Amino acid sequence: MFQIVPHAVAVDALSGSRDAVLTAVKKAYLAHDRGQTVNPSSHFLRFPDRPADRIIALPAYLGGEVGMPGLKWISSFPGNHELGLPRASAVLLLNDDRTGRPVACLESAQISAVRTAASAALAARALRPGNGPASVGFVGAGVIARTIADFLHHTGLPVTHFLCHDLVPERAQQFVGHGEKHWPGSGGVADLDATLGCDVIVFATTAGKPYLPETLRFAPGQTVLNISLRDIHPQTLLAAQNIVDDVDHCLRAQTSPHLAEELSGGRDFVTGTLADVLLGRCELRTREPVVFSPFGLGVLDIALGAIVLDHAKSDSRTVTVANFFED
Repeated sequence: MFQIVPHAVAVDALSGSRDAVLTAVKKAYLAHDRGQTVNPSSHFLRFPDRPADRIIALPAYLGGEVGMPGLKWISSFPGNHELGLPRASAVLLLNDDRTGRPVACLESAQISAVRTAASAALAARALRPGNGPASVGFVGAGVIARTIADFLHHTGLPVTHFLCHDLVPERAQQFVGHGEKHWPGSGGVADLDATLGCDVIVFATTAGKPYLPETLRFAPGQTVLNISLRDIHPQTLLAAQNIVDDVDHCLRAQTSPHLAEELSGGRDFVTGTLADVLLGRCELRTREPVVFSPFGLGVLDIALGAIVLDHAKSDSRTVTVANFFED
């Protein structure tokens, strides 16, 4: 029996389970830290004549309580916006741990956005000094940014006001409308400089290489969620504390931390992993900015895929295909 889980089922499974999502993401990070996962390098399919487009394969195995292997296949085609389509689309294949047989194909754009947002919110809660009131600046106004806003609100970040900067002002204005559902009357569209002045900064763009000034230095106490990974020049990272999800994964594929490694000649600029912070093994200096750079571990997709699949089994919109495989 093989199950096909459409987008609407994934949305319903995750939207009403944000506490469970946060718990699952945290447990996945800790399982990864304990060596209970297999998380090979992501593989990029690129197109020489279309450098902005890519499709990424993320194979992973999450052991422990979940015990499930799988593969996320996710595309990013920024030009889709001009066609009225989302930039990203994805599927997640899940396998039975005992037989290796695929058991389900899940629409995974929602899973990917939610696991990214939950990771960002978990990091903000762990890294924010004192967890006091904060202004939040969003650079980029797409699905990822909106979902991060949802999770920052859910985790109770006390937002004084928020700003959004996007290359398309209409998208920034739409984002403000979304954010004000959480923080009424406190949002606004702003230029890049004003957005970078907020206490918490969220980078969620499709940038392929750093575009911020090389001279930029984040302020003491700022918390930067470097979700899109390629906005910031390495010189800026070298002047901050740096937390990653996995050192080997994050320092590759020309991410900002990878460029910082090449520039500095080593990895000493990496302060630790998010698991180090969660387990109290990494003490942050409150007078210095901290940047969280998550490459995006496939085990997080498996963790949320398990939640969606469990919900989908009792949802009539799930398509069950008998005899999909030869017995």
